[in-house]
Amino acid sequence: MKLVKTVKELNESMQLLRTRGTVGFVPTMGALHKGHISLVENATCGNNVVVVSIFVNPTQFNNIDDLERYPRNLDADLNMLADSGCDLVFAPSVAEMYPVPDNRKFRFGTIETVMEGKYRPGHFNGVAQIVSKLFDTIKPDKAYFGLKDFQQLTIIKSMVKQLNLPVEIVPCSIIREKNGLAMSSRNRLLNNEETENAAIISNTLFMAKELVGKKSVKELVEWVTEKINSNPFLNVEYFEIVDDTNLQHIEHWEEDNTKVGCIAVYCGKVRLIDNIVLN
Repeated sequence: MKLVKTVKELNESMQLLRTRGTVGFVPTMGALHKGHISLVENATCGNNVVVVSIFVNPTQFNNIDDLERYPRNLDADLNMLADSGCDLVFAPSVAEMYPVPDNRKFRFGTIETVMEGKYRPGHFNGVAQIVSKLFDTIKPDKAYFGLKDFQQLTIIKSMVKQLNLPVEIVPCSIIREKNGLAMSSRNRLLNNEETENAAIISNTLFMAKELVGKKSVKELVEWVTEKINSNPFLNVEYFEIVDDTNLQHIEHWEEDNTKVGCIAVYCGKVRLIDNIVLN
């Protein structure tokens, strides 16, 4: 496994690696966990070469405190990747990725104005900026994203279509802790007591799935919100049941679409997201 930190080094390495066959790519912001490793393993199974990027992208943070708190430990990340099948790690600096400001504005319509887009203005534009830059440089055949970031995955698919990029986007299952909490780099910012209580988020989503049809959509949204908010450690920012394609609100269970319950919850100062397919 090789580590490179500049675009020049990346381009030189990719020229050789592409001769070996298809390239699978896993973009990350580091602070790697088993969820990330599962993405790498999926990429390894489906490609001849696997590239992982580690870069905390400042343009997708609308909260400077959140950016500064985001966990960073390159040595630990490299140790996790050592036996994963990864061939190349690209870990650039901010100056390397943004030698000049990226002023591009992407338009994703209604899928960027709901949920995460509503509460994190500018977030998805920053995501599109960095992912398109990485795609342009690495030129992967396939790119792997976790379903935990469900709305982000929808945005990335839209960006690929808009820019007519020759890359297949591969969704990968949510990986959970033993207590059900969706694995996230932000989990390591939780103390032990917060971690224990944060498991209520996923457990409530699992229970909600069993209540589909027994409660109306509106009643289920209220039930999930109230149940989680009843825990003093947790505060729901949003819980919405949406169409899995256009991310618009579901009004009735009878609608002919796949319905996904998406949630964002503050556990102390740490913001956690999760989702569950409800049908």
